[in-house]
Amino acid sequence: MNTNVRAPYHLTMIAAPYLIKSKGNIINVSSLAGLRAFPSTLAYCTSKAALDQFTRCVCLELAPKGVRVNAVNPGVIETGIHLKGAMNEEEYEAYLIRCKETHALGRTGNVKEVSNVIVFLASDAASNITGATIPVDGGRHAMCPR
Repeated sequence: MNTNVRAPYHLTMIAAPYLIKSKGNIINVSSLAGLRAFPSTLAYCTSKAALDQFTRCVCLELAPKGVRVNAVNPGVIETGIHLKGAMNEEEYEAYLIRCKETHALGRTGNVKEVSNVIVFLASDAASNITGATIPVDGGRHAMCPR
């Protein structure tokens, strides 16, 4: 909760006056876990869902001041983080193979695909988007768990 809720709250409170002056915007990095529940990830899913709700609430506070607030919700993105946690290489490879079945596009994502959405949301091309949580997950959010 400190990382996913308290830190964004404090950073937003510090940055808000500057963002109001510059008509800037905020893009929170959430997770598919904020939109969908998964077993054995209670604290993570709860904190990301809180970040998504925080995004919507801050949007309502800052929109009248010209500041947009959105979130991206990545699914499985190949960053190597799983190898730094509890998975070894063999488990990680099996996980990536399983992801082909759990993602509508039949694959995981990459960092560039997430950063492209962030760049878009920060740009004037997204000038009428605020309060949105945008899944970047190869359609995993739309799939029913098996």
